[in-house]
Amino acid sequence: MIEIPRQKPKFRFAPSPNGTLHLGHALSAILNHDMAAEAGGDFLLRIEDIDQARCTPDFEEGIYRDLSWLGLSWQQPARRQSEHFPAYQQALQTLIARGLVYPAFLTRGEVKSRVAAFEADGKSWPRDPDGTPLYPMDDRERSDAERQGLLASGMKHAWRLDMERALAAADQPLHWQESGDGETGTIPADPAAWGDVVLSRSDAPSSYHLSVVVDDAVQGITHVVRGLDLFHATSIHRLLQTLLGLPEPLYHHHRLVLGEDGKKLSKSMGDTGIAEWRRRGLSPAELRRRIGL
Repeated sequence: MIEIPRQKPKFRFAPSPNGTLHLGHALSAILNHDMAAEAGGDFLLRIEDIDQARCTPDFEEGIYRDLSWLGLSWQQPARRQSEHFPAYQQALQTLIARGLVYPAFLTRGEVKSRVAAFEADGKSWPRDPDGTPLYPMDDRERSDAERQGLLASGMKHAWRLDMERALAAADQPLHWQESGDGETGTIPADPAAWGDVVLSRSDAPSSYHLSVVVDDAVQGITHVVRGLDLFHATSIHRLLQTLLGLPEPLYHHHRLVLGEDGKKLSKSMGDTGIAEWRRRGLSPAELRRRIGL
């Protein structure tokens, strides 16, 4: 009998350098690091810096300092998304060639106005699991001739997944294996709840959804450990993995660290960062206890 070698477990922590890391990031990073060690696997660091307008070298250096202070070490070098734009474009072109995406020309302002006008009569516009209004059908229903004319004119556009066609192309029930702090076991995926998600914008070569599945595949990630706020997004990731022929990791969505207001911590809200706790004299061990480890 031919013995097939067991794939070495690989975990990853993937922050965006658009602010300082907070206690929620510390929990995710430590869990990934410790679970990788327990499994005899590797802990990888990915810098998700696609948003070049908000991501800065200073914030990136802060990530390295904070993780090192926590006593975490990772496989070198860290993967920086800004160095791999061609890989995301290749994946997008594969979906374009299969007719599974379409150019979307409506601006955020136009969508917002459309939703507001619709709901002014007391009706409710459909929303995704995060509460964001689903994208209107206008661009999906355009003729090829009209699309080509708009593209030829140089009109700014995003590329969105045609959910109806994508689900037909997948042609199978989608699910994932979950071991986290919420539901566990085999979880049915429901990509349709997200509508026609954006995969690339005029100001960015890829979206989070597209880049994360490409990166996980390229890095050989076997275990995705991240916050419960991304639990439902896994439905989109499973669909994209299926369409692109990418491997399926195991998933573990962990509890969130909440602020005094009961809401999850956020960089944009200025929640106390790891660096500030360090400045106040907190030790790494004390920080672990503060986040319940």
